[in-house]
Amino acid sequence: MRQELGRWLEGPGSVRADPGGTPGDRLGLPAEGPGSLASSGARFGAYVVDGILANLLAGVPALFGAAMSGSARGLVVYGVFLLEELVLLSLTGQTVGMRLFGFGVARVPGGGRQRFPLILVRTVLLGLLLPVFFVDRDLRGLHDRAAGTAPIRAGKRA
Repeated sequence: MRQELGRWLEGPGSVRADPGGTPGDRLGLPAEGPGSLASSGARFGAYVVDGILANLLAGVPALFGAAMSGSARGLVVYGVFLLEELVLLSLTGQTVGMRLFGFGVARVPGGGRQRFPLILVRTVLLGLLLPVFFVDRDLRGLHDRAAGTAPIRAGKRA
């Protein structure tokens, strides 16, 4: 199913001429090592770390006596997570979780950090949650495709 969905995302005429190619080869990325696409496990791990960090940061007002209902706290955690993505990706090209797992978000092709307006688009789409479940054959979600980025292992980013 993932392969069929990837073809749908890439549009007509996207059938790969070389069915043995690796994810990222169309983007000019190596199959392994620095500069290659980050693994799904690393991406999931970074997501978990960033989610935990957002939860901890959302709890800071409670240290000063502020009380929140459960649903309000959930919205605050969600907002902090998205703000963390937006600010850190704009400034450094990686979140805390991405740094711990050895990858960052880079512009493809070419490398380097993406411009703020496209990181904003990426963050808004990420906030919809759905884009992360639809990936193309380069294993990039809709949010990365829209922003012209890819999660790249450390060593190739600017």
